[in-house]
Amino acid sequence: MSYLKFDRSSLTNLDESLQREILCANKGGAYYCSTILGCNTRKYHGMLVVPSQNDSVANRWVLLSSLDETVIQHGAEFNLAVHKYAGGVFSPNGHKYIREYDVEKAVTTIFRVGGVILSKSFLLSEDRNQLIVRYRLLDAHSKTTLRFKPLLAFRKVKELTYENNHINWDYNEEPNGVSLSLYEGCPRLYLQFSKPTHYTHAPHWNKHHYYDKEAERAHNCIEDLPVPGLFECEIKKGEEIYLSISDEVCDPNNLKEEFDQSEGTVIPRDGFLNCLKRTVDQYYYEPEPGKSYLLAGLPWFDVRHRDQMIGLTAASFGIGKPERYKAVMDNTLATLDGFYQKGEQDQVIKGLDQPDALLWLINCVQDYSRWVGMEKTREEYGAVVKKALGFIRANKHPLIKVMDNGLLYAMPESADKPITWMDATIDGYPVVDRQGYIVEFNALWYNALCFNRALFGIDDYKEDDYIDRVAESFIRVFVNEHDYLFDYVVEGREKDWSVRPNQILAVGLSYSPLSRKLQRNILDIVTKELLTSKGLRTLSPISGFYRGYCAGNLAERAYSYLQGGVWSWLIYYYLSGYLKLFRRVGVSFVDRLLIPFEDEMKLHGIGSISEVYDGTPPYTARSGISFMLSATAILRIQNRLKEFDEYKSDDIFDLRLSMTSHHKGSPEEGNEPIENNHDQN
Repeated sequence: MSYLKFDRSSLTNLDESLQREILCANKGGAYYCSTILGCNTRKYHGMLVVPSQNDSVANRWVLLSSLDETVIQHGAEFNLAVHKYAGGVFSPNGHKYIREYDVEKAVTTIFRVGGVILSKSFLLSEDRNQLIVRYRLLDAHSKTTLRFKPLLAFRKVKELTYENNHINWDYNEEPNGVSLSLYEGCPRLYLQFSKPTHYTHAPHWNKHHYYDKEAERAHNCIEDLPVPGLFECEIKKGEEIYLSISDEVCDPNNLKEEFDQSEGTVIPRDGFLNCLKRTVDQYYYEPEPGKSYLLAGLPWFDVRHRDQMIGLTAASFGIGKPERYKAVMDNTLATLDGFYQKGEQDQVIKGLDQPDALLWLINCVQDYSRWVGMEKTREEYGAVVKKALGFIRANKHPLIKVMDNGLLYAMPESADKPITWMDATIDGYPVVDRQGYIVEFNALWYNALCFNRALFGIDDYKEDDYIDRVAESFIRVFVNEHDYLFDYVVEGREKDWSVRPNQILAVGLSYSPLSRKLQRNILDIVTKELLTSKGLRTLSPISGFYRGYCAGNLAERAYSYLQGGVWSWLIYYYLSGYLKLFRRVGVSFVDRLLIPFEDEMKLHGIGSISEVYDGTPPYTARSGISFMLSATAILRIQNRLKEFDEYKSDDIFDLRLSMTSHHKGSPEEGNEPIENNHDQN
C-alpha cells in the first residue's frame, strides 16, 4: 500500500476527509489546493491559482475554482463532485463514488460508478502555470460519456466573488478547447483537451458556495461562482483523456508526453523523508531567471528573509538540489547590499530591515559549512561573514546597537512594528512587546562571533577576550535565579519571567555561551513546560496569559499564536541541543519525538507540516497547512541523525558538528555525555 493512500472508509466520512487538504505548487508560484475530496473549504482553494504580475506572490489569482465531472451511461448521470452550500447542504455527493485516493506521484482518485471504474490523476507543471489532468477509463461495459463543468472564480485569493453584471462571458475557441478572461485586467484561462470535445456555451452562476475554514476564522465564507458552459466527450475502456488547465495556450498533442515527463521527475511521496523533500521542493520560487527565493509557506505566504536563511540548506542540500543554495543566496546578497548600502527596498523579500537579518545570514553560511566544509565556505562566503559582523559592530543598523557589555540591544522604529519573529499584532500593537536585550538575537550574536573565529582560524587574545565578555554578559543579563533564560530584558522595565521557547537557541546553536549544566537546565524546563508532540509552546501553561486554543477571529488567533500556540520550527533547536548534550544516548528519544510529525502528514496538509498548532491536546493544526520552517526543521533533524551514522566517534562528531564554547566564564563542565532522563517522557 502507498505511504499516503486513503481508502473508501476514510474518504466517505466528511468530518475527517474535509480536514485533509492537498497542495501542489511549482517554482513559478502557481498552485493547486483543495481538500482530498475536491470540495473547497477556503477562499484560497482552487484547481489553478496563479501569481499576479503586478502584486505580491501571496496575492495570487484564483482562475479555476473547481471542475465538476459527470459520468453518463444509458442516460443516467453520476456527478463525481462535492460542494458545500450555505445552510450546510452538500450537493452533489460524489464522495460516495470514491474508492481510493493516492498522492505518491500524481494526485490520483479512483471512482466506481456501477460498472464504471474511472481514474483521475493530475500534476502541476514545474515550469508553466499548467495543471494537466489525466482521465483513464479502467473498466466499463457500455458506452460512457464524460461531462465537465468548470466553476470559475477570476478573483484574488483574499477576495470572494458574487453574481454581477460586469462579467464578460465571451470566449475564444482554442485547439480542442476554449479560453476566457472574465474581467478586464485578469489573466486568461485556457481549457484544452487531448481530443476534440463538444463545448456548449451556457453561462450561469453557481451560487452560495460555503467555505468552512473561512467561517471558522470569522471571515466572509459564501461565494457565487460563474460557470461558462459544459464540455462533453466519449471515453472508451482503456482510453486516456488529458485536460490542460493553464494561463497560456498549449499543443494538445503533447499533453500525454508532458504528463509522463512530470510524473517521472517528481519526488515520490513514498515515505516520511521523501514527503518532507517533496514538500520542501515546492517552496522554491523562481519568477524569472536569476531571481530565486524560498516562499515562507503555502498557500498564502510570501518571501521573508529570516525564513529563507533558516530553511535554505534544508531546501537545497537537504533535498539533493545544492545548486539552489547559491541561487537563493546570491540573490539575497544582492538585495541586502542594495538595502544596506543604497537604501533600496526589495519588492519581493520582506524583513531585510529587521535587526536580526544579518545574524540569520551568518547562521545560514554556518549551516552551509556543515555541508561543504570550512575551507570552501571561507573562500565563497568568508567576506560576507566579515562584512555582516563589521556592519553590526560598527552600529550601522538603525534598530540594533552593540552595548558596552558586548551584547546587542534592539529597539523598534515605532511601537506598532515588532522586530522579532513573534510579530503578530492586535490593533496595531505587538501581542508580545519584545525589545531590548532579546535572547535569540544574542544567542545568534555569540554563535556568529565564535563561527567567525573558527572560520578564519583567528588566534587573537583581544578577539577571545571580546567573545568571553559577550558570554559573561549573556549569563549576567539572561540567566535568572531559576536557571532558565529571560526572553528579553529592557532597561528601566520590570523583567518578564515568562517561560518562552526562544531561549532554546542558546542550547541548540553550535556555539553556546552557557555551560553544559546551564544548557541542561534550560532543556529541562523547556521539556517540562513547553514541549509538545508538535513542537514548542510559545508560553508556559503556568502563565496567566496562556491560551491553548488558536481559533476564533483575527485578534483571538493573533493572541493565541504567541501566548501558547505551538510552533514546529523551534523543535529543530530543541532536538539539536538534545543531541549535543546526550549524543548517541539521545537518538532514540529524538526518533520517538518525530513520530507524531509522520502521523501529522496524513491529517491536515497531506505530506506537509502546518504553521502552528493548539498548545492543548490534541494539538490541532491551525493557520497555513504547509509552512516552510516547520517542514525544513524536521528535515534538518533527519539530516542530523544521518550525521551520527557518518561519524562513528562521538568525539569527532562533537568536534565537527556540535561545538560548545570554551570561554573563561562558562567552562565545559565535563565532556562526557549527560545521563538521559527524558526517555520516560
